[in-house]
Amino acid sequence: MNPACAQLAVLRFGSDGVSTSSDSVAVEAPLEILVGERHLAMTMRTPGHDEELAAGFLFTEGLVQHRNQIRSLTGAGNRVVVETAAPLPVLPARQFTMTSACGVCGKTSVEDLFSSGKQPIPQDVFTIHSDTLRTLPEVLRQSQTGFHQTGGLHAAGLFDAQGRAILVREDVGRHNAVDKLIGSLFLTGLLPAQKHILLVSSRASFELVQKSGIAGIPMLAAIGAPSTLAVETAQRFGITLAGFLREDRFNVYAGEHRIVHS
Repeated sequence: MNPACAQLAVLRFGSDGVSTSSDSVAVEAPLEILVGERHLAMTMRTPGHDEELAAGFLFTEGLVQHRNQIRSLTGAGNRVVVETAAPLPVLPARQFTMTSACGVCGKTSVEDLFSSGKQPIPQDVFTIHSDTLRTLPEVLRQSQTGFHQTGGLHAAGLFDAQGRAILVREDVGRHNAVDKLIGSLFLTGLLPAQKHILLVSSRASFELVQKSGIAGIPMLAAIGAPSTLAVETAQRFGITLAGFLREDRFNVYAGEHRIVHS
């Protein structure tokens, strides 16, 4: 059974009356992330790929930088325990409380938000043709098995310049979906992902742009709209940002030089 979905009894109202039926609903449940015995974060997530989520969160929060800093990840129930090879330099005094719609999580100021971003991404490593870019939403939809069942999950997909899906993750929270994807890349030694594009099924928030930059991903595309802070962050870190991506159109808000359209 898919842990991301639950079957619930419902009353279905239609033009032909009312009937008893069942419906697939996306699972939202708490996940506690611990480093050793110390509580680090609590998030509401969709079960599945919990170890990737924990690794991605630690990496995108700047708490680890290299795979060998993590000795083990043990997920059981609604907990993931991370054992590190050495004590982390400084665990934040603030408590991370992440909702499924988290935008800034445990950050304390706008400059704190920017400070965890890395150096600007190389500008001449990745390009994608506009025709290829417009094909990505349909490829992502075909890979969204949980969404097809429930209609209630966000997706994050990593693609190459030829439009091939490399990795797709789903979650009730868009930030969790991205952390799962980045966590998988981190654990398998595939970062920085400088020759790929990240597509999200949601809007493009500041934090999604920031996570892309930390992972070395040069381009973020979104089915929805970006925010002003997302655009500012993309410009600041040299990331290409596209929004309202459809089969027939899209907008580019930063880094247009990576899109070939001749």
